Amino acid sequence: MVPETPAAAAALSVVRRFCSPALLNHCIRSYLWGAMYGAVHRIAYDDELFYVSALLHDIGLTEAFDSHTVPFEEAGGQFAWVFGTAAGWPVERAARAEEIITLHMREDVSAAADPEAHLLQVATSWETVGRHAGQFPADARAEMLARYPRLGFGREFLASFEDQARRKPVSAAAASVRNDLAARSAANPLEGP
Repeated sequence: MVPETPAAAAALSVVRRFCSPALLNHCIRSYLWGAMYGAVHRIAYDDELFYVSALLHDIGLTEAFDSHTVPFEEAGGQFAWVFGTAAGWPVERAARAEEIITLHMREDVSAAADPEAHLLQVATSWETVGRHAGQFPADARAEMLARYPRLGFGREFLASFEDQARRKPVSAAAASVRNDLAARSAANPLEGP
């Protein structure tokens, strides 16, 4: 069950408008995987804040919101701040969405330090390179992919990161590409046989 708030509905409208079908499904799956992981590990988190952050975390990879000057996660975080304040959130809450999105591409954050950023890191690293595979049972994987298929997400994501790496060589995306993102993505169990 997803949060039913005006900000949650607006975030879904934004990603439906600006993300490709593969990226849209990835963002939704990222929230659902993170919520699943959080429930199993009894991690208390702000559901609306996590949902909005998960949906908007890759908005900086879209043509409309890609920045030529900052890494995609920073552009996406800044977009989330604008989105949050426009949705009527206090500035501090909007800043949390920005922080969560920026942190999802940084070093691991513990659940104790930042539960929402931790959940987004776990979910997106599972989605992109298959990290934490043991946390997500085969039946849950099959059900999730039936509801929200990948639609070539792995190829699209790799192409986006390679593009980011070329244009922003000191970014986290570039570091991921240098760290053999292509091979790690291909080995992801979510990519299928």
